[in-house]
Amino acid sequence: MIVIDDIIKRFGSLRALSGVSLTFSRGQCVALLGPNGSGKTTLIKSILGMVVPDSGTINFNGQSISDKWAYREKLGYMPQIGRYPENMTITNVINMMKDIRKDHKIKLDEELIESFGLNNMLQKKMRTLSGGTTQKVSASLAFLFNPDVLILDEPTAGLDPLASEVLKQKILKEKQNGKVIIITSHVLSELDDLITEVVYMQEGSLIFHKKLAALKEETGEEKLSNAITKIMKANHHA
Repeated sequence: MIVIDDIIKRFGSLRALSGVSLTFSRGQCVALLGPNGSGKTTLIKSILGMVVPDSGTINFNGQSISDKWAYREKLGYMPQIGRYPENMTITNVINMMKDIRKDHKIKLDEELIESFGLNNMLQKKMRTLSGGTTQKVSASLAFLFNPDVLILDEPTAGLDPLASEVLKQKILKEKQNGKVIIITSHVLSELDDLITEVVYMQEGSLIFHKKLAALKEETGEEKLSNAITKIMKANHHA
């Protein structure tokens, strides 16, 4: 589905990505982890086509994404902080996204709009919304066009426990539908029930990409946070 081969990206003297190679397949829910400055955001932006690597390739369904845009219609992206025109209502924003996508053959997935109760506040202006409600709009837009790949950046940040659970259940459902889901999060406890794979980055390099089951077996830990801590301590002392 997505094959990343030896991508390097520099910003001036900073090497943001150092020869990263990864493969993401259908039905995988991947935790993309690492400290701030590890290259996670640059990697995500490279997949989204917002950053062009200096070298290396990214293939989507067997086709290079270089200088191509059509593949983006198969992606759903939920940014950590969604920024929308303040004077637009929720309906305006949703309709604007529908106009931009213009693919009328897609069966829209409005499940989150319903589950979050956004349909009761569609006329509210974006500037009046709380951070949590703005997150609900971002999540709803990410899933709306039934994409093959979902990239969710700190998806539960700012959501109340009930909304977090609604979103988690939706993620699990889409994983079972064969989507590729990539999640970045600092709240590792949120990921235990969702993910199948763990990618850990540090200083622009890929430290490891393992199946969650293998990581747990290797470390003898049931919780993701404990497993990550144990493996990083072992690497540090190695």
